[in-house]
Amino acid sequence: MAKRKTISIKDVARESGASLTTVSLVLNDRDHRISPATRERVLKAVDRLGYRPNRLAQGLQSQKSGLIAILVPQLRHAFADAYFGELISAIHDHASEVGYKILLEVARPEFIKSNQHQELFDRHFVDGILCCGVTNKDVYLKEFAGAGRAVVVVNNYLPSFKLNHVCCDYKAAGRMAGEYLLDLGHRRMGLIHGAQEVQTSLDLQHGFEEALRDAGVKLPASLVEDGLYTEEGGEAAAKRMMKRNPGVTAILAGNDKMAIGAITGLKDAGFRVPEDVSVVGCDDMHQAGYCDPPLTTVHTPIYELGKRACERLMDLIKGRVDIVEEIHPVNMTIRKSASPPKPA
Repeated sequence: MAKRKTISIKDVARESGASLTTVSLVLNDRDHRISPATRERVLKAVDRLGYRPNRLAQGLQSQKSGLIAILVPQLRHAFADAYFGELISAIHDHASEVGYKILLEVARPEFIKSNQHQELFDRHFVDGILCCGVTNKDVYLKEFAGAGRAVVVVNNYLPSFKLNHVCCDYKAAGRMAGEYLLDLGHRRMGLIHGAQEVQTSLDLQHGFEEALRDAGVKLPASLVEDGLYTEEGGEAAAKRMMKRNPGVTAILAGNDKMAIGAITGLKDAGFRVPEDVSVVGCDDMHQAGYCDPPLTTVHTPIYELGKRACERLMDLIKGRVDIVEEIHPVNMTIRKSASPPKPA
């Protein structure tokens, strides 16, 4: 079998009728002074010839590694989790489109203690980092604040540190869910939150409390439970809540997994959903439409958010922006897990 001829940058230059310098600038995405027509001619020649750039040579020339890291928390089966899977898929898809590869890292205590998060930059392993599953306890991230590093916190933010972030508006999500349940006629409502050390979880609670307070409805501590962001946690939280407060007619859960768990727990305790207790989630993950009953939830565009976070990281890497602080809107997805309360 004949060995396939290796296509070089000289072949691309010859095919496109452009200089070697022009082709190099286009391939390294440094072509802002080159006309769109010339850029398109070079890229068409690349496609026709099937040219594959030498990533090592590109990196040496541009001082870029062509890699970005996704940092996730130390959780059981984190990469199999539906939420993190959605974010990672979106980041991977966009990174691939712009010619970047992905490095996955878990923020284990030993990883942080040995300063490996800083070494990713110091040893030029990556050009940027996307931090997922961040909590207010992740104080090591303050080392990236104001350090000129291309780092973006995904779907959360840390109020104490000036870090780049792209996230959904969880305060609006809590208010939206509260107003929806109030409009249905509910006045005795509970909340299952994910974790008090997650800022967006606090935002959701604040928005929910704000909506209830404006309607003259209180949310006492006995109607707030921690569901640990899991189905099992949501199930246990719903049972605890209803055992103490059997008159509750509606529950907001901070994510869909806890909401689905809450539905299971309510049924197991003898309550019908939504006839006896309405349940509203937050995320609108794929499985939300396939539980019984299908889950009414606040739609937070997780895939789109992951893609946007990756886009903004690329802007930081290429020097197009210095700061990223984005809050994205949310909306309700109405299904069948919430209805007006039954008459007293």
